[in-house]
Amino acid sequence: MKRKLAAAIGIAGMMVSVAACGSDNKGGGSDDAKELTVWLTVDAQNNWPNLVKAADDAVIQKHPGLKVKHEYYGWPDKNTKLDAVLATDKAPDVVEMGNTEMLGYMVKGAFAPLDASKFDNSSAWLDGLKASVTYEGKTYGVPYYAGGRVANWRKDVFTAAGVKATPKSYQELTADLDKVQAKEGDKFSAWYQPSRDWYAAMSYVYDAGGAIAKEDGGQWKAALSSPESLKGLNEYKTVLDKYMHGDKTKDEADRPIVYGQGKSGMIFAAAWEGATAADPKNDKVGKLADKIESFVMPGPSGKNMPVFLGGSDLAVPVKSKAQGLAAEWINAFTGSTGQKGLIAKGNLPNNKTDLATLKSDPKTAVPAIAAESSWFVPMAPGWGQVEKAQVLQTMLQNIGTGKKSVEDAAKEADAAIDKVINTK
Repeated sequence: MKRKLAAAIGIAGMMVSVAACGSDNKGGGSDDAKELTVWLTVDAQNNWPNLVKAADDAVIQKHPGLKVKHEYYGWPDKNTKLDAVLATDKAPDVVEMGNTEMLGYMVKGAFAPLDASKFDNSSAWLDGLKASVTYEGKTYGVPYYAGGRVANWRKDVFTAAGVKATPKSYQELTADLDKVQAKEGDKFSAWYQPSRDWYAAMSYVYDAGGAIAKEDGGQWKAALSSPESLKGLNEYKTVLDKYMHGDKTKDEADRPIVYGQGKSGMIFAAAWEGATAADPKNDKVGKLADKIESFVMPGPSGKNMPVFLGGSDLAVPVKSKAQGLAAEWINAFTGSTGQKGLIAKGNLPNNKTDLATLKSDPKTAVPAIAAESSWFVPMAPGWGQVEKAQVLQTMLQNIGTGKKSVEDAAKEADAAIDKVINTK
């Protein structure tokens, strides 16, 4: 997915009465509405419009005369428009959400609860996506598709440094990176890893057995200062110190561009970033597509690195007047047939059953295997405020630049998280 997923934090002004407009419809039935309004992002409009039409046709066949209307939005402006319309009586019936965007809306009661058992493959939904549609034991959305993170390196750079094979362990990987860094010098990043990239940093934390925050008795408490989390953060700092020789105040937004410029030997990034770097408009190396290779990122623990699993979900606004039809449309779009179409377009499926079939295909094996081990953000009511304040990014920049020690930066981050994480 060629976008940066961000938490939904723009709904503070949403009307407080929305939660009172709930429905008992669990997503399994139908209703007699004559029109269905579906909001999707431009990804669907540009990349798989045939799948949208197939879902329309399937529902219309069951409900002759039904009119399905579609509106498409770019990621930057979607939530602003959604927030505005949710304050009226003209809410859409289906809306696409980034998986980290769901929580704030679920907390506010903006989405109708659904019966997960009515949707194909719900018992096998990917952990990171299932978590994103679940709040206080109820399901408020349906996973749509996923995207994971993989390592991507330049074979030519590593081969020139004497590396002969793709690393199978973290120890092998760091030994290979040491060779490249020694050969290329300090103006080159053996591994271009932006300090503020909290998706990568938290993978180290979770690999070490730590967590951003943990729940106990219905209350969340920050856990970045735990021994396990500190172990992960210290290893992340080692990576930044040894292999990252770029600007340590930057985030990952332009990472594919930097990689395409030939200033680094490796990235750990969303699966699409290698291909973006190799796009002719970004490729300053020359034939970069022939020189890069993806592999599953090994973790210091000896297991595959747990990755943040990004993706999209589909939800039914609580103010929808056609909740039953909306649920039918979602199942037609995200069900078994739809997943096959999404896989054919290069996406990861929303469930482990389909994901398993991708592991045997060399073209899809790496992202499929990487996605098997994942983590997700704390499903706490105030998590959106944590992201809005960029608490993790600030901590990581302080660590990367050496402004603060790992311990002090983590302690400061914990205090900031604890102030808001339990606040609705």
